[in-house]
Amino acid sequence: MSLSGHEEPWHQWREAQAGPRMHHAWLLAGKRGLGKMHFALAAARELVAETGVSQPQGQHPDIHILTHLPKDDKEERKREEGKPFELKRNISIAQIRAMQQRLNTRPTLGSRRAIIIDPSDDLEKGASNALLKSLEEPPQGTYFLLVAHRPARLLPTIRSRCRVLRFPTLSAAEMARIVAKEMPQADEATRKAAISAAGGAPGAALDFVSRDLGKLNLLMEQIAREGDPNFILRGRLADAMGARPDRGRVLASLDLARSVLGGMAADCRADQIEPMVEAHAELIALSGQAPTYNFDAGLLVMQIGTLLASAAGPRDRFNV
Repeated sequence: MSLSGHEEPWHQWREAQAGPRMHHAWLLAGKRGLGKMHFALAAARELVAETGVSQPQGQHPDIHILTHLPKDDKEERKREEGKPFELKRNISIAQIRAMQQRLNTRPTLGSRRAIIIDPSDDLEKGASNALLKSLEEPPQGTYFLLVAHRPARLLPTIRSRCRVLRFPTLSAAEMARIVAKEMPQADEATRKAAISAAGGAPGAALDFVSRDLGKLNLLMEQIAREGDPNFILRGRLADAMGARPDRGRVLASLDLARSVLGGMAADCRADQIEPMVEAHAELIALSGQAPTYNFDAGLLVMQIGTLLASAAGPRDRFNV
């Protein structure tokens, strides 16, 4: 099933498949939450399927997926028990080396195999360098699909060896339709906040709704409007975030804070413009660092609140 916004990527992919020489490496680029991994899996199955060869319904022996592993043995046991578990921040060089060992053998069911790396922009430096060697000299019948939320983080030499498939963001109307269909239990205010924060990425919007970020959104808007001279609102923001928020909730809160400032920009006072722009820039920088840096979640939430408070303008400048 093709997701909304995937029509052009599918057109380009199938046109390439029908051509005389399929490119061996593809970069699936776009915001988080656009369904790029969904596309990668479906495209890989099309790629490795051969006429007259029965294809398994579940895991495919010729489709290899490299993604974040559990953080440690304790988290691995949680995964085996079906419990929530914490992931490593990066895809390691050991994972790339293990994949390269498999490339020394022939595909299992046909003449092609696919390697999916999700997200490729979370490769360790050593892993990126190791992957580059495979991209430079790909084994016959091997195709790479690199999912990337932030393609600029990839080595330029990796990007240059890939054909890029860009995944567009969706309109507000299409986002509203998807969220209403998938999350009918959510109230209207929560849906609107999620759609605004997701910036055209339906998967991100659904994630926001599932994480129940409505209270966070209201507090962030209040802090950005009024400031927080007594740190009371920032304390409430930390309480609403939770004592031990997982990385996904923290990243979602950063996107939400950026959305709050973006939504207020058109109606802000003249003396708010400069501090709002500065706060938004700082939030963008934090959003880029947070997925890979080992931040203390509590301190990061307070920093988000402080940046929002600074956007309230000069009246709060000396209390943030």
